[in-house]
Amino acid sequence: MAYVINDECISCGACESECPVDAISEGDSKYVIDADTCIDCGACAGVCPVDAPQPE
Repeated sequence: MAYVINDECISCGACESECPVDAISEGDSKYVIDADTCIDCGACAGVCPVDAPQPE
């Protein structure tokens, strides 16, 4: 089960550098996670200041 970034995202970018498989990229209004690449490790959720990445 991949993580998704909810609308609480403040586009700070903290999660992008933490992803070990480069599944996170900057979207139009928030960061997005490529579900096919995500390995469900939760590293992004651990560094997000607003808890935007959540298990899908």
